[in-house]
Amino acid sequence: MLYLAIVVFVITLLTTIQLVLGLRSIIALADWHVEANSLASITVIVPARNEQQHIESAVRSMLKVDYPNLEFLAVNDRSTDSTGQILERIANEDSRLRVLNITELPAGWLGKNNALHCAARESSSDWLLFTDADISFEPSALRRAISYAEYFELDHLAATPEIVAPGAWLKLFVLSFITLFCAYFRPWRARLPGTKQHVGIGAFNLVRRATYVQVGGHEPIRMRPDDDLMLGKLIKKSGFRQDVVHGVGMISVPWYESVSQAIVGLEKNAFSGVNYRISIVVAGAIALLLTNVWPFIALLLTDGLVRWIYAAVVFMLLGFSVRVAAWINFPRWIAIGYPLGILLIIYIQWRAMYLTLRRNGIRWRDTHYSLQELKANQI
Repeated sequence: MLYLAIVVFVITLLTTIQLVLGLRSIIALADWHVEANSLASITVIVPARNEQQHIESAVRSMLKVDYPNLEFLAVNDRSTDSTGQILERIANEDSRLRVLNITELPAGWLGKNNALHCAARESSSDWLLFTDADISFEPSALRRAISYAEYFELDHLAATPEIVAPGAWLKLFVLSFITLFCAYFRPWRARLPGTKQHVGIGAFNLVRRATYVQVGGHEPIRMRPDDDLMLGKLIKKSGFRQDVVHGVGMISVPWYESVSQAIVGLEKNAFSGVNYRISIVVAGAIALLLTNVWPFIALLLTDGLVRWIYAAVVFMLLGFSVRVAAWINFPRWIAIGYPLGILLIIYIQWRAMYLTLRRNGIRWRDTHYSLQELKANQI
């Protein structure tokens, strides 16, 4: 029992140090000093399928972006609600918005990936910004992002959005999710040439068009539900420069409206994130239970030196959770439920694996994609 406690302590200490230093190295977009006006042209690409609830407010916030050389390309991807009509109405009011209507999905493509790929081919701008249909922007966000990308001569810049999450349980889930995302992917290392770490965020993926064309666009990742992250991996593997900035205060997204929505929403990509490998799901669950849940239980079941070691582990886990809560603009007290959030993430991972295997694939936006096709698309 003592040896296990020591191992867990060392792992937690090293991880905490790495995460604290890593988050400190990510520059806040709101703090970035905007350089001279860029002459680079930008196309903001927004895929939308049955997004009538959020599409108008999101697009209108985008149209308020303070950037001179800008166009917006909204993709109405086989919508069966009023998404298309809303977009056409806004386009008639503002000439910067173009609407691309897709009526059929080609074989071998996920709907969203096809929509982004088709839209990118319609653009001749210097930069492409891939975003979602429910994202809201502060007017200076894009000017700051372009300034940052050009100052550091980047080919790809991702930005973490401010997540609007109603309710304590959903906030707890988001907090645990972001903590594990940072621990697993270490996105701050994406800026380092020669490293395997990469980054990509669906809310804000800003890519040089020439770079996007050179890596083959979305075609190499046409069957990846985690297309945002895989686009970043594709760009990094091709030797291009990328980085991530913190977008709280500049970019916001109502990710999900409840925990139940989050559980269902992550069915499609929680298993793809580990390349559909059962062994990783099992090993990951064991590792998370031992390092992020067991220490809290051990405080009640152990004594002496072992209890003191686990107390130190719990202190570090909660301390870093408080740090992440502040970073994402959440109440700090949410961190007290951190181990419960970890248990929820483990459940979501196992549920997604079970459903994907049982259904022999995933169902996304009313379309079924076979597991054979999904597993074949590796990069």
